[in-house]
Parts: sequence; structure tokens; C-alpha cells
Amino acid sequence: MTARPVTARSGLVIVDKPPGWTSHDVVARIRRLAGTRRVGHAGTLDPMATGVLVVGVEKATRLLGHLALTSKEYAATIRLGQATDTDDADGQVVASAAAGGVTAAALSAAARQLTGEIQQVPPGISAIKVAGKRAYRLTREGAAPQLAARTVTVSALRILAVRPLGDLVDVDVEVTCSSGTYIRAIARDLGTALEVGGHLTALRRTRVGPYQIDAAATLDELEASLRVIPLAEAAAAAFPRRDLTEQEASMVAHGARLPAAGPAAGSGSAGSGSAGSGAPDTPGGPVAAFGPDGTLIALLTEQDGLARSLAVFVP
Repeated sequence: MTARPVTARSGLVIVDKPPGWTSHDVVARIRRLAGTRRVGHAGTLDPMATGVLVVGVEKATRLLGHLALTSKEYAATIRLGQATDTDDADGQVVASAAAGGVTAAALSAAARQLTGEIQQVPPGISAIKVAGKRAYRLTREGAAPQLAARTVTVSALRILAVRPLGDLVDVDVEVTCSSGTYIRAIARDLGTALEVGGHLTALRRTRVGPYQIDAAATLDELEASLRVIPLAEAAAAAFPRRDLTEQEASMVAHGARLPAAGPAAGSGSAGSGSAGSGAPDTPGGPVAAFGPDGTLIALLTEQDGLARSLAVFVP
């Protein structure tokens, strides 16, 4: 039975994205369920990937750009012995080499090289813009761009299992990384380091900031009952908290700046709610400012001793 559209309310929907769907497909479905076009998502997932996709409804769309900058966790399978033109299983195999002789020691050493703050070249099939055009469009037009390496942080690259498949080897890994990290590129670079080639065959995002996979709902579940994390609860879970006086709340709502609160602003507890117990993971990043009644007033940023608004949520 198809759920009837509901009156849109501001908040986040944590979706467990199914395979074969684009992130835009998911947004389109949530627009229909919420009865509003004001819907967006934080952090694109490729069609083959599954897992946590954070979707914002109404005013919560203004949180998304800041949520996209938080750290993420993935469970992935990397196939050694084949390189593809997309660095994942959706592409065509462009090189092969027997990987059966790769040792556990060599695999561990290659994984260590890809851990920490590293320089990563994004895949050619990506949404990065080059001279105003998406890299994937240029590549498909036969003019593949030379993408510059970018600094990303891979906090952990854990090898969970190694499964030989004749000349191929499948490696299950868990990855904790910064925003902007391509897991496809990790698969490619791991294969390159081992001189056998590699590509991604499975990817599941298990966390975005404080939002864990166990808080995510499938599209079928959302069709039956749209679960929206209220705006204030979502902000409290994702950002350090600053409680304002009534006068301060009025000032911020009208665009005024406040004296910086410093590290103490982040001492409030992150809301547990349906988001899980993840703590904010962007030191120096936005702070959620709340009025005396618990209303989310704004996201603030501090610089040169002053706190200014990044986004205001009250009329």
C-alpha cells in the first residue's frame, strides 16, 4: 500500500540506500513521501553502493553542507588482480595480473601506505568539475581529465578477511575517512601498490558523522512510515551545542554577532535519539545554538573572538 504524502516538517531522514539507486533517485522518493520539493542529501553514494544516506527536508537542507564535511565509515570489498576503467565493478576490466601470490605481509604494508593523511587522485569517473564540466562527462567524451591529487585523511583501513579466488583475491575492509575520500580510489591504489591492479566490488556506508546504519530505514519502511529526526534533535546530534539566553537568541536571529564561547561551546552532550551516540567529529567546525526553549536558532562559527551565523533557522 502506498503511503499518502504528509505535511512536510523540517528534519533529517536517514535512509539505507538500496543498490542500483542514485542518490538523486532517493531524494525524489523522499520528496514524494514528504510532500515537498525542498529535499536534499549530504554526501553522494554511487549507484552500486548501499547504506547511510542523510536526507534533509525543508529547513534541514541548510544543515546538509556542514554534515557532508563530517567523517564517514564504510564496509567494502576490494578485488585484487583486475583494474577497471571506473575503479569499481560497474566498469570494464582494463588490466589483469595474477594476485594469488600476494602475501598477508604485503597486503598489510600496502594498506598502511594508504592510511593517515594522504594525497589521493579522484577517479576519472567522478562528479568533480573540470573547467565547468563533470569529470565523468569528459571521460565518456574521450577527453579524460588529469585530476589533481587532493589531501584526504584515512583514519583507519582495517583488513577483515582475505578470500582467494584463483588468480583473483577479494579483500574485505573497513574504512574510516574524511569527507572527499573515494573508496574506489583506495581500491585502485591498493592494487597499484601490490602491482596486480584492484577495483571495488561492494560498498556499504555504515556511518555519516553521528548517524549509524542501525538508525537508517529502508525505502519500503519509509513508504510505510516516514521517520523524520526533528531539526533541533538532528543538530544536537551532529554539532557541538551552545545554549543562548533569550537576548542572545534574539540577537543571533537578527544577524548580530556574539562573543565567541571557545571550547566550552562544544561541551554540551550530543543528542542520542535515533541518531546513535556518535559525538561531533569536526573540532573547530559549526556549533548549534539553541534558545532557552530548546529551539534551534542557528549554526554558528567562531573567528577572531566573535561567533557569527552560518545559517539561521528561526523566522
